[in-house]
Amino acid sequence: MAAETPGNPSQETLSNLLHESRRFEPPAELAAGANVTAAAYEEANADRLAFWEQAADRLTWAERWHTTLEWNAPFAKWFLGGTLNVAYNCVDRHVEAGNGEKVAYYWEGEPDGDERVITYADLQKEVAKAANALTELGVRKGDRVAIYMPMIPELPISLLACARIGAIHSVVFGGFSATALRSRIDDADAKLVITADGGYRRGAPSALKPTVDEAIQDCPGVEHVLVVRRTGQDVAVTERDVWWHDLVERQSDRHTPEPHDAEDPLYILYTSGTTGKPKGILHTTGGYLTQTAWTHHAVFDLKPDTDIYWCTADIGWVTGHSYIVYGPLANGATSVLYEGTPDTPHRGRFWEIVQKYGVTILYTAPTAIRTFMKWGDDIPAKFDMSSLRVLGSVGEPINPEAYVWYREHIGGDRTPVVDTWWQTETGAIMISPLPGVTAGKPGAAMRPLPGISADVVDDQARSVPNGGGGFLVIRDPWPSMLRTIWGDDQRYKDTYWSRFDGFYFPGDGAKRDEDGDLWLLGRVDDVMLVSGHNISTTEVESALVSHPKVAEAAVVGATDPVTGQAIVSFVILRGSADESADIAKELRDHVAKTLGPIAKPRQILVVPELPKTRSGKIMRRLLRDVAENRSVGDVTTLADSSVMNLIASKLPSAASED
Repeated sequence: MAAETPGNPSQETLSNLLHESRRFEPPAELAAGANVTAAAYEEANADRLAFWEQAADRLTWAERWHTTLEWNAPFAKWFLGGTLNVAYNCVDRHVEAGNGEKVAYYWEGEPDGDERVITYADLQKEVAKAANALTELGVRKGDRVAIYMPMIPELPISLLACARIGAIHSVVFGGFSATALRSRIDDADAKLVITADGGYRRGAPSALKPTVDEAIQDCPGVEHVLVVRRTGQDVAVTERDVWWHDLVERQSDRHTPEPHDAEDPLYILYTSGTTGKPKGILHTTGGYLTQTAWTHHAVFDLKPDTDIYWCTADIGWVTGHSYIVYGPLANGATSVLYEGTPDTPHRGRFWEIVQKYGVTILYTAPTAIRTFMKWGDDIPAKFDMSSLRVLGSVGEPINPEAYVWYREHIGGDRTPVVDTWWQTETGAIMISPLPGVTAGKPGAAMRPLPGISADVVDDQARSVPNGGGGFLVIRDPWPSMLRTIWGDDQRYKDTYWSRFDGFYFPGDGAKRDEDGDLWLLGRVDDVMLVSGHNISTTEVESALVSHPKVAEAAVVGATDPVTGQAIVSFVILRGSADESADIAKELRDHVAKTLGPIAKPRQILVVPELPKTRSGKIMRRLLRDVAENRSVGDVTTLADSSVMNLIASKLPSAASED
């Protein structure tokens, strides 16, 4: 058995999991009419590539592929020779099929009464106008466009306009700081930034344009900033700024989509890396759309003619890319798009929206579910949610109690819960129950979807038996997989393919229970999962050390009942700095300004020293013990074992968020 070191948990750690005996069979009516049955597993097992060819045939191709998969490990090319246009598949073909009056999005703004209904015909016109506007601004196929926007209709329109002309979009979550935005614009060498004056957040306008202005001060490659007027806030206007309403609205609403190669880049989406520098995950066109469309159809049992689908994620994350924009639109779905937060103007806001639009499929995060649990059962009980028929969760493993609460209090104890595992890197759902097939087990991700070769292996890459724990790997390439890290093939190899030869290793521990079902145990490296968002310890440490009072910092993720993990920071002050009463607040605010509020530590401990090995490596495992109030583990490898006593003596000075 391997010794437990940071980034390499022991098999015992990875096998430590509760036993769950509850089962929820699929509703008979849903099972009888399910889009995907158990036969799909048999078909995929018999011929995996033929299975994905059938899934690709659900799309409209300008030219059919000649080779389904070219695999030169770890580089994959899917549907070689095939050409298609993603925006055409998501919009135009539905209009041509006579479904132009079908609603694509019910948009709900945060302010009361702020709403729009956008049909597929409306969407076609708006995407065409935006594509013409991008062309007028000099954006061409292969150019990168950074997008930093609130959850308003112009956001998916911008993504589709880029896809239509073959530009590569890079969406940056609207809560990120100017520093984080600048690093992503720089890395992608973006030519255009699309933003808004601001958006509404918790009842008040929240400015975005000033953040963009700060971010691009040192970005000479940015030629224009296209700005949507959303809040009406006063914003500075420079020569490279262009108002959306001045440029886009005067364009023709006709645009002919050109086919693009199946392997042409579609988007870059940045995710935190363990080295501190964010990783630009590159997704391409044909394989990505194939798998996002098929999984949306299969996992949620989508019936486009009758379902109202709502994914509550932000489009700034991959969940929003795949399951608000590309998957649902490719399937001709009607979706809800919501701008605001679940507690504004009241804590029943989500359930009010479910009731208002008759939502039938709801996809949200365990973090949100745990928050709703904390707020009380009486809040959802005030609303009629009898329309719901499938519930989904995404972002992190869902604990059994949250699963059962979600099913009972939101789903009326009748709806299947599909707990989905996937990543920015995988592009689409990989492991999930099928609502018409699987007997749901609270807390378990269950089985790999048809066509996905997921396994749990030990340190030597051997499959573990039922009841065993180890490391999650993907054995075979899949259509929506990342193709590389933007501009860094070697980092792509080192990050995902070096741990187990020939296998993709996502960095997660997993257990295969006695039934053969998979349980995800969280990440085994030093990336923290906070409210469903991967945050690098190195990024937060770098932000802390950039403060003039901080000499050194170590950051760990500690279990948190609401956010899954919370950030706990241990800092050593510079010799000239005093440990003032408000130092923790000062440092937390500094991290928020540098990286964004999502990265703000829950707790900061000022310590005299950090636990280090003789080679100088910080033993974060021991700091996690302190952060979670556990007995401190083996300290024999430390250069100075008395350090842990000094750290423990500082515990009363811990400071957390107000």
